[in-house]
Amino acid sequence: MFGSGARVKLLQQFLNNQDQEFFIRELTRILDEQINSLRRELENLENIGLLKSRERNRKKYYQINHHFLLLPELTSIIRKTNESNQTLLKKLSKLGNIDVLILTGAFIGREDEDVDLFIVGDVKEEDLEAFLNENFPEQIIRHGNMTKEDFLYRITLRDKFVQKLFSKTQNILLKNKLKKDTEPLITQ
Repeated sequence: MFGSGARVKLLQQFLNNQDQEFFIRELTRILDEQINSLRRELENLENIGLLKSRERNRKKYYQINHHFLLLPELTSIIRKTNESNQTLLKKLSKLGNIDVLILTGAFIGREDEDVDLFIVGDVKEEDLEAFLNENFPEQIIRHGNMTKEDFLYRITLRDKFVQKLFSKTQNILLKNKLKKDTEPLITQ
């Protein structure tokens, strides 16, 4: 699946922009790749069903096939390997013990979410506030911070907020030390 650099760039472009469509010359400029290698990889991705295409104004436009069986898994892999997300995880881990870290809202381009960042663990609220103000000075990052005990209690209550965070496939689950406890939330 990740056999060539051009394919990886295409996967990143399409999986991080799932509601957009692109034509081949546009992709050559965005990804700084040769047209022939992109054309070959686009054809391969379309043949396996990840992408679909349509012609408009004598141009062939490609976009994600939202019915592709492995779309949630591929999206998760690409987003988790995003370098800036990994850097954020390392920096946040210095604030305390983090059991669960979910990026949503502004981090996935969805302003209509309740929070942008959700943490379960032993992180002091004032330390988290200072970190967010320092690292995102131009942006207001809405966050949720729970202790492990509170989080596990909310799972037993089938809390809608917690269930929603885990059920949305576009959310980025960067860290989950509580897999055994959260697995029922993910498979619902």
